[in-house]
Amino acid sequence: MRLDKLLANMGYGSRKDVKSLLKKKQVFVNAVVVKEGSKHVNPEIDIVEVNGKQVVYKKYIYLMMNKPPGVISATFDHKEKTVIDLLTEEHQYFEPFPVGRLDKDTEGLLLLTNDGELGHRLTSPKKEVGKTYYAKIQGIVTELDVEVFKKGIVIDDGYQCKPAHLDILHSDEVSEVEITITEGKFHQVKRMFEAVGKKVVYLKRLQMGKLKLDEKLALGKYRELSEEELAYCQSLK
Repeated sequence: MRLDKLLANMGYGSRKDVKSLLKKKQVFVNAVVVKEGSKHVNPEIDIVEVNGKQVVYKKYIYLMMNKPPGVISATFDHKEKTVIDLLTEEHQYFEPFPVGRLDKDTEGLLLLTNDGELGHRLTSPKKEVGKTYYAKIQGIVTELDVEVFKKGIVIDDGYQCKPAHLDILHSDEVSEVEITITEGKFHQVKRMFEAVGKKVVYLKRLQMGKLKLDEKLALGKYRELSEEELAYCQSLK
């Protein structure tokens, strides 16, 4: 790994800031001053120090975001704003990706990481990690809908969804529900309700497995996972 990228990833500022540290002879690799950011180091073997303090390397990052509507769950797009655009430069250096997708107009819990194995385990239908959503539905949601979802509803392309758990919080012309699914088909929740003649008008993801959205996070904000949350994610591996 390049030395300047390592230092930027570990929170020593932008590449411009790192270049300044190098120029001022404040960076040491194995007790030797290094002034070139292009130098390659092995952070698991080499001892890197800045102003006499050893740099503690971490390979992966795990971020919880409260995704706002209007941005897409992608790492890059020529036209649309992505969730990666909401991250600081420091976190972008880790090249994280969103685990699973939320539709552009859907908000709520989104995990971003550069740990590919974890991302696979959280999203693989075989692992059956539940994803819970709060939704507002145009139309009266009934107990019949609950039973149909429980059996596995067939959506527009003929695919039979896995059984889903539907809780009716309020049933009216605009109903409020919580729904838990273990898959992530394109627009799945919306298509499931369309299959019973209803329309999702608001959708927010609350939970993935035991990982719950921190309600203190404002829309568009994010934080690193707590030790307890990280331990849960690691247990999936």
